[in-house]
Amino acid sequence: MKSNNLQTPKQSSRDATGQAIYIMWLREMKRFFRARARVIGTLAMPFFFLISFGFGMRQGFNLPGMPQMNYLNFLVPGIIGMTMLFNSIFAGISVLWDREFGFLKEILVAPVKRFAIVLGRIAGGITTALIQAILILILSLFLGFKILNPLGIILAILFMILIGIGFIGFGVALASILENTESFSLIMQLFVFPTFLLSGAFFPVSNLPKWLKPVSLINPLTYGVDGLRASLIGFSQFSLFLDFAILLIFGILMVSLGSWLFTKTEV
Repeated sequence: MKSNNLQTPKQSSRDATGQAIYIMWLREMKRFFRARARVIGTLAMPFFFLISFGFGMRQGFNLPGMPQMNYLNFLVPGIIGMTMLFNSIFAGISVLWDREFGFLKEILVAPVKRFAIVLGRIAGGITTALIQAILILILSLFLGFKILNPLGIILAILFMILIGIGFIGFGVALASILENTESFSLIMQLFVFPTFLLSGAFFPVSNLPKWLKPVSLINPLTYGVDGLRASLIGFSQFSLFLDFAILLIFGILMVSLGSWLFTKTEV
């Protein structure tokens, strides 16, 4: 009789893929929790924005259709979107670090699919970015931020995950074709700040001049911030379905592109 413990090649492949994803996720988590300065540093800037803009601009802020809303409530979802963007994008730099220190060469010769390695990195990056975004949300509650519906937190977390998936995929794709961390950091700075500033994080997209609105409308983070606002404070400029659909399509495209470019990586 054949032993029930014998696994088919297909089952063994699935187990190896799952193990590879878990190991890459665990590695990112250990790296995150060991770098306490990184955690404090990534929380400091969003918190500074909350205090300086949230309290400095609360006088005279008037949101069309919601005159009673204070600026802090409007700002918090945008800062959460910024936190997800910054941490997700720079998660891609770990690919370049691993290349420089030789770890990338070791994992690329391992008998696992490279797609599993990418998924593990994305899972780790999303988890760490999500932890920091939730911490910002908690801190904002002590500053006076009010959530319209507590159940909206679940939907907000879904939008955070979608933002993370898309921009981590983009970061991995970019890191796969660059040679060093200096080039990555420079390009990211040129990309991140316009993406953030034109997402409607600080002001409604409708306030932009006509010539600049199309740029904002093709910005995926615009729909992420809008989805977060709809979830947390009940204000949105687009439908939730549109926000969700745009982020989902963006995420699928970026993960596919990142995975394809990563498979072409040579060390």
